Amino acid sequence: MIEIFILSTIQGITEFLPVSSSAHLILVSKYFDFHNQSLSIDVSLHIGSFLAVVVYFKKDVFSFFKNKKLFYKIFISSLPIMIVGYILIKFNLIYYLRNIKIIGWTTIIFGIILYYSDKFNNKKIIKSDFNFKSALIIGLFQILSLIPGVSRSGITITAGRFLEFKREDAAKISFLLSIPTLAAVSFFGINNLLNGETFSFSITNLVAITLSFFFSYVTIKYFLKYISNFSLNIFVVYRILLGIIILILSYL
Repeated sequence: MIEIFILSTIQGITEFLPVSSSAHLILVSKYFDFHNQSLSIDVSLHIGSFLAVVVYFKKDVFSFFKNKKLFYKIFISSLPIMIVGYILIKFNLIYYLRNIKIIGWTTIIFGIILYYSDKFNNKKIIKSDFNFKSALIIGLFQILSLIPGVSRSGITITAGRFLEFKREDAAKISFLLSIPTLAAVSFFGINNLLNGETFSFSITNLVAITLSFFFSYVTIKYFLKYISNFSLNIFVVYRILLGIIILILSYL
């Protein structure tokens, strides 16, 4: 059960921070030889994060029914990663990207890009400036997050900052975009489980969902508070240090 706790903590915290949840899950499972990093556990972790972001932004989600334009923007922005992700999984290309050296380089490179995107005092906000053009651009950037180490949260916040959105608005866009993405990952995983011969739902899955939900919700809440007062430099430094460590270990 300690493995589930660690994996849930990593998923909940790193899914919404600009540090790449997939990279951390791959690295921790690889080096600690975790046995619970199965498809069912992975799906459970993503379901927990999905429920957390929906609950936290429930007002925005419910407003989709009234503000259909915002819904369409989020949907259009999410289409590119869903289409490309499906193609990569369908033809088993996604596994070629799960390389430790790739994770090391992308962790550093996209950390540096995040730093430059966050240098400017941008003023745009979602309510008046998040149009279909910016939604599509951020959606195209989001495709890069299919590469472990890039970070879905990180690349969407980076894109938002380059498009001159305020830091907290760029983060909120990133969180809203995570809803259809996490939903797609969760439903795709559930479908694969249901079509498998060994499908089962145990107390372990329920614990994984619950813990992932808790850590995801807390992370969203305090990350938004943090970036309203501070820059993203701490995450940039963390990414660079982590990337250097990964590259040293992978090339030795």
